[in-house]
Amino acid sequence: MIFLALLYFCLACSLIWLACFPSGRSSVLQFLGGLQRRLQMRAGDWRTSSGSVLREAGPALRWRWRDARAWIGKRRAFLAIGVPLILIPPLVALLLRRPDMLPGYEASDTVVDAQVAALLKGEQLVPPAALPPVAFNTREVELVRPMLVDASRNWGLMHPDFNQRLLLVFRIMKEKYGYEMALLEGYRSPARQDMLAKMGSAVTNARAFQSWHQYGLAADCAFLRDGKLVISEKDPWAMHGYQLYGEVAESLGLTWGGRWAMMDLGHTELRLRGVMRR
Repeated sequence: MIFLALLYFCLACSLIWLACFPSGRSSVLQFLGGLQRRLQMRAGDWRTSSGSVLREAGPALRWRWRDARAWIGKRRAFLAIGVPLILIPPLVALLLRRPDMLPGYEASDTVVDAQVAALLKGEQLVPPAALPPVAFNTREVELVRPMLVDASRNWGLMHPDFNQRLLLVFRIMKEKYGYEMALLEGYRSPARQDMLAKMGSAVTNARAFQSWHQYGLAADCAFLRDGKLVISEKDPWAMHGYQLYGEVAESLGLTWGGRWAMMDLGHTELRLRGVMRR
């Protein structure tokens, strides 16, 4: 089983490499071309001795061919099942692959919904009034998001397209669901990103320039209730709001952190192509 798993992995990687990367195909073609030239150079020497070699090797080759046929015949059932199991999965994966499955690929900023696209191209939404710093250093906030008081909440430092999508999320959440939202952190400097990364994976796994925050294309948000920030996921009202927030954000072409293995329910980002390569 270990051998089959290793063989499958090697075959799958080779097929995907050849199918998806032109440089891989070019390297293989160059190798085959060089091999062909070397064989042609030696062909002259082989012609002189090939007759005698073939005559001497003929009986041995016939016996080996018979042995191979007998070996295949005894294991026909195993090969009939094993070979398709090894080859079919990578072929199916190649046929069904999407562009964003490839390494280094970043999703484009396409908005499928025509109504949403019209909204984004129409009225320019204005950021809400900034909350006072005291709202971000309460005991309840510090327990969930330490050092939040020093975070940037300057909408002007974020990408304009991301701004408009996030502000539209805010509007829909308030007008349709009754949730008032607040920006906790938008742009994040590389130095702050590294500082947060040193606090451990419970805070973030991304170091400097590995997060969309450094490009003004990510934000962490929460809810306002009775003038106070509600961040905790233990609050049923907030948890319901995060689910709605994720649905609205994804409908506007944003990536929601609630889908990740290490969930970040208040996080959204816009993955513009060509901005960051991972």
